[in-house]
Amino acid sequence: MSRAVAGDIGGTKTRLAIVRVVGTRVSIEREIIYPSRDFATFETLLADFLTGMQVPAHAAFGIAGPVQGRAVRTTNLPWYIDADVLQQRFGFKVCTLLNDLESIACGLAALGDADLSSLQQGDADARGNAAIIAAGTGLGEAGLYWDGQRHHPFATEGGHTSFCPQDDLEIDLLRYLQRLYGHVSWERIVSGMGLVELHQFLCAYRKSAVPPWLSDEMRAGDAAAAISRAAAVGSDDICIETMDRFVQFYGAEAGNLALKAMSRGGMYVGGGIAPKILPMLQRGTFIEAFLGKGRMRHVLEAMPVRVILNERAALYGPALRATRPE
Repeated sequence: MSRAVAGDIGGTKTRLAIVRVVGTRVSIEREIIYPSRDFATFETLLADFLTGMQVPAHAAFGIAGPVQGRAVRTTNLPWYIDADVLQQRFGFKVCTLLNDLESIACGLAALGDADLSSLQQGDADARGNAAIIAAGTGLGEAGLYWDGQRHHPFATEGGHTSFCPQDDLEIDLLRYLQRLYGHVSWERIVSGMGLVELHQFLCAYRKSAVPPWLSDEMRAGDAAAAISRAAAVGSDDICIETMDRFVQFYGAEAGNLALKAMSRGGMYVGGGIAPKILPMLQRGTFIEAFLGKGRMRHVLEAMPVRVILNERAALYGPALRATRPE
C-alpha cells in the first residue's frame, strides 16, 4: 500500500485528495474540491489543502494544459505550475505533473464496468491503440499507444486544432467565431464555454430572443448547465437545437481523433459534461457523427466507444502515477 497526494486541476475546479493505492485500486483518504479561480496560484491552493497534515512523500497532478518538462502554464487559468518548486516548498520526495487527459488515460486501469457506459460495442476482440476525448471547461484529447502488451498514455493538444464545418449553418458558425477569435479551434465549440457560444450564435442565426426565465438562469449560475437543462426537458427550441449540434460536434471530433490515433482498442469519452448529458449521447447523434467519415466508416464501427461515468477518473491517474515504483 502506498500513500500520496493526487490532484485534478481544471479551469473551473481543482480536486485534491490524499489517496491510498493497492495495485490499481485507489481509495480516497481525504478530498476537497476547490473553485480554481478563487486562488491566484496553485501553490496557495495546495498549501490550504495540506495545512496541518503530515505531507506524503509522493505527489502527482493532472493539469489542463501542455506540460513541458516539469512545468506547465495552464490554458484556462492564469497559473504557472513548476514541479520542482512544489517539491521544494512542500517537501515531496517526488512530484509529477501530467496533462489532464494523459492522467485520465493513466487511470483507466482503476475503473470498473460500473464506471463506464457503452455507446458502441465495437468488435468483441478489439485491441490496439486507444484514445480519450473530454469536454469540460475546455476540450482535452489524449492517446494510448499499444505495444502489444500494454498501453502507454501520451498527451496531445488536439482540442486546439482547427474546427471544420460540414454544412451552411456550420460555415456561418465558423465565420461568427472567426470574428470573435480569429482562429477557431474545436475547443471553441466542444466545451462548456463553447456550448454557450453555440447557443448565442443560434439565437442570432434564428433571430430568436432568449426567454427571460432562461436568461435569469444563465446569469444566476452555470450558463451551459442552464442550456442543457432546458434542452433536456424540452422547454426551449434553441436550447434543444444547441444540444443537438453540440452532441453532433462532439461525436465528429471524437471520430477525427479516433482515426488519427487509429484507436482500434477503444474511444473513451470523459470530462465533466458527458455524464451529465448521457441520455443525449445515447440517442444516436453522437455515434452517427463519430462514424460519418466516408470510406473509413467500417474502421470506426469496429471501435468500442465508452463514456467514463466516474467523476474521480481524472484523480485516479495521478494517484497511480504518484505511487508507481521508481
